Amino acid sequence: MSEKQNILIVDDSQDSLDLIGSQLEDDYNVTAVTSVHAAMQKLESHRYHIAIVDLVLPGENGLDLISDISTKFTYTAVIAVSGQASIETAVQAMKLGASEFIEKPIRNLDLINILVEKTLQAQWLIAENERLNAMIHKEIETNLVIGNSPAIQVLIQKLKKIAALDTLALITGETGVGKTVFAELIHRNSLRRHKKFVTVNCGSLTETLLESLLFGHKKGAFTDAHRDKIGYFQEANGGTLFLDEIAETSLAFQVKLLKVLDSGVFRAVGSDSDLMSDTRIIAATNKDIKALVKDGSFREDLYYRLNVINLHIPPLRERRDDIRILASSFVQEFCRKYKKDELKISPGVMSMILHHEWKGNIRELRNALEHAVILAENMVIQPEDLPENIAGVPAEDQILPELDKTSWAFAKETFSKHYVHSLLLKTGGNIMRAAAIAEITRENFYKKCTTLGIDWRQYRKAGEYKNGGE
Repeated sequence: MSEKQNILIVDDSQDSLDLIGSQLEDDYNVTAVTSVHAAMQKLESHRYHIAIVDLVLPGENGLDLISDISTKFTYTAVIAVSGQASIETAVQAMKLGASEFIEKPIRNLDLINILVEKTLQAQWLIAENERLNAMIHKEIETNLVIGNSPAIQVLIQKLKKIAALDTLALITGETGVGKTVFAELIHRNSLRRHKKFVTVNCGSLTETLLESLLFGHKKGAFTDAHRDKIGYFQEANGGTLFLDEIAETSLAFQVKLLKVLDSGVFRAVGSDSDLMSDTRIIAATNKDIKALVKDGSFREDLYYRLNVINLHIPPLRERRDDIRILASSFVQEFCRKYKKDELKISPGVMSMILHHEWKGNIRELRNALEHAVILAENMVIQPEDLPENIAGVPAEDQILPELDKTSWAFAKETFSKHYVHSLLLKTGGNIMRAAAIAEITRENFYKKCTTLGIDWRQYRKAGEYKNGGE
């Protein structure tokens, strides 16, 4: 960030304006105003990266200003600040779109710089994701969002090299990582893009039905063959045929498939004549296909025939950089689908999303966010909008990551979540007892739960702690 970023401070106290302004003015372009009206005038005439807003202003409501900024000036992040607002007001500010909260009096002035830098970094990551994704869309003809992590960028570069060629490709990766999306990307950017892209899941079909679907059949070839039917090889002629879950096929079928790949010749079930097909084949599997070759359940010659180019898609948990852009894209998609105003993802929910294991990969993430959009009652998605397996109480045996392989910020946040989780488990969700053990105030413990995206109420036993967890 070579240019100075623009910061707007809204506070009726001149002392606070001077204090925060002097702390930031060396590194940022700071504008200070004392009212909501003045703030709106500045926002309408200038672009600000961050607005630092006091929640309690004489005769005015800082929450209304935060709501207006989140709705009308989406490029401006908000840091809420107050010494008089209640915990409920602070939580409401976060729900309306504030990314951080500072409590007055501000005893550690360096905290201001830390939170501003953290917020700017988050904004930069989102902007960079959008920029890189726009580059992908420009260079590769697709409207499919796949992410822009380093691992995905390597795959995109390989895809650019092979898309225009007729080489076979084998796509590997866990269920839900997007193998079909990559196969379609190859087709869309190939010379065959004006012909059909046909996909078949080999794992869901019997050998007889799979042969009939791929090669076609003649009338009377079997009991239900009441008429001639062309197969996918003919339907995809000139285009691309995507064989998903190829490792689920039988050895007998693999022999027939290998013949088609070698010669382009196949025979419909029940026919006595051969047909030719000019079809590009892309195959995929979620199995360890090398192990299957080794134990004899997948033909070695077919494996080497298919595996001319291998595209291995890592699971989502190994490319967490993609989660933000995927999550934002899915929320936009489902807001359009269900005709809702554009929703934002609260910091707590984003933290949950970023640290969830996503064993179902992109498919699970997509389903979770569809669930959240459907249930969301506010303009900001909250933890309770997520499926219970994501928003629920973390597992007791949650393991901390290998801290020497993570950033300081990630390690700190992960430890904080683990620590708060352990205290809430120990106290059954009793905030007063948990705060006492942590040697902090109850209010600060509430704030930490909100910041970390932890719903302390889910740690309570039914019928207990009805008075705020005390």
